[in-house]
Amino acid sequence: MTIPQQQSATDFACLEDLLIHAAELAGCTDREALRGLMTTATFAQQSLVGTILSSGMVAEHDFLRELSGLLRIGWREETEVSPAENLRTSFPARLALGFQILPEATESEGEELSLLIWDPFDHAAWQAVTHHHPGPVRLVMTTRRRLVEAVKSAYGVGAETFEELLEGRVEEIVTEKEEVNVLDGEDPEASVMKFVNQILREGLQQGATDVHFEPLGHDLRIRYRIDGVLHEAPVPPRIRVLQDSVISRLKIMASLDIAERRLPQDGRIALEHKGRPIDVRVATIPCVHGENVSLRLLGQEHFDFERLGLEPAVEKKVRSLIGMPNGIVLVTGPTGCGKSTSLYTFLSSLNVKERRIVTIEDPVEHKIDGVIQIAVKPEIDLTFANALRSILRGDPNVIMVGEMRDVETVDIAIRAALTGHLVFSTLHTNDAVGGITRLLDMGVEPFLVGSSVRAFLAQRLVRKLCPKCSKPTAMSAEELERIGFPKELAAGLRQPVGCQHCRNSGYAGRLAIMEICMMTAALQELLQKRATGTELADQAVRDGMIPLRKDGWRKASMGLTSVEEVLRVTASDLAVLDE
Repeated sequence: MTIPQQQSATDFACLEDLLIHAAELAGCTDREALRGLMTTATFAQQSLVGTILSSGMVAEHDFLRELSGLLRIGWREETEVSPAENLRTSFPARLALGFQILPEATESEGEELSLLIWDPFDHAAWQAVTHHHPGPVRLVMTTRRRLVEAVKSAYGVGAETFEELLEGRVEEIVTEKEEVNVLDGEDPEASVMKFVNQILREGLQQGATDVHFEPLGHDLRIRYRIDGVLHEAPVPPRIRVLQDSVISRLKIMASLDIAERRLPQDGRIALEHKGRPIDVRVATIPCVHGENVSLRLLGQEHFDFERLGLEPAVEKKVRSLIGMPNGIVLVTGPTGCGKSTSLYTFLSSLNVKERRIVTIEDPVEHKIDGVIQIAVKPEIDLTFANALRSILRGDPNVIMVGEMRDVETVDIAIRAALTGHLVFSTLHTNDAVGGITRLLDMGVEPFLVGSSVRAFLAQRLVRKLCPKCSKPTAMSAEELERIGFPKELAAGLRQPVGCQHCRNSGYAGRLAIMEICMMTAALQELLQKRATGTELADQAVRDGMIPLRKDGWRKASMGLTSVEEVLRVTASDLAVLDE
């Protein structure tokens, strides 16, 4: 198969008709809209195939499959795409990443090159490939989505920039335990900046909440935390030679001391991605192989109840709680369970011009217009307790305290609640009832807990099943009984499969499961008697509290998450109950 040549102006009508015919075979019915798109793309010198795909008028797979048939070019399904084994050494990353092409099999010079493509009319790509490989080329088409993913996986994020950085560098060959010295031909600062930006951009595009740069001695590992789970990012080989440059660049962006490598440092980076401001918290930790850098990506997000994914009955109860004129509402759970997201959602729903809302946080993670937000600074004695004591004189209606860390902060918060303020805060406990026992352990009198706290909300985040690939599943009666899953809810269970849409994880996004312990009269009476945690939990269930795991079972029965995911995030709670 010869490489298709760029069409001249006189041949354009033929190419246009060919693409329209392929689109119609793929299900598109608006011929005139397609013609208009291609006319615009031609004047703008854009890819006609890419323009049609980006328009959303056709299904990518169907259109490209029909086009490959009309051109008599081989086709590979997404699951059949297999890059060549010796790819990194035989085919330059600048070609693969720049033109979104990938060798399927490479032979010696002069032999046939099997090339995976998605746009058979990319003349610039064919010229570049011909210059690199003078022998014959056999084209094989696949979807653009799968090809872009395969290229990134094969070469690593930022591979094109990495190759540029290595150009002109001379590496000294040393023994295993000797330090590697790298001599720079030119100042690579601009390219290092570009490489770091590519890593951050890829993390944001994948929805990562954290990015970790981890020196391993022989390599530099980069990992993204997506939906609460760490995923290792594919990186170019020999990235270890750029470790110091990359970490120094991150420290410069965060206004940290690049000469200090022995002590941990904290900083912030202000980014902008697609017109959206991104706040990045940076933490460096010295380790034996260099500095470990962790980035927390905090976007200026919109907080609403729809994002939490609560059931109507649960949402109604939460809205009634945050609508109370005074009292304390405590959100409990371990780090990373979404406590801050819930609190910001509550504040956003209360944020009207008739209310004055003040928060005390460490640090301020998201800025909300109309809310007065204070960041604690222990170095100048601006602690949670001192800040809370001061803002009570500032006529607030609603107060949010980032965390109840000490008895002094708790005492001031209780006093605020008893004097007519609505207070939100968090506690690090395993369940809702655990919040009660934690306050008692801190020395708070039972009558103060009962009269000031309105409710304890415990929550976890579970990954949502991918809507593209999840499938129904069945569990035996023995399995259901073993894990305590209600048999009457088993009909709607689904399980993860994995596809390109969800990075083969089977999950996409997260939602909250929640238990709400209301401070009822019966619970207050048990508090006065200093009842045990088990007695308090039993009474809370009698008063209508739905335990975390039971709420998770309901989400699983609705096909929103899997049984395994509920077991994963509530296992510690079960262990506590078993004891």
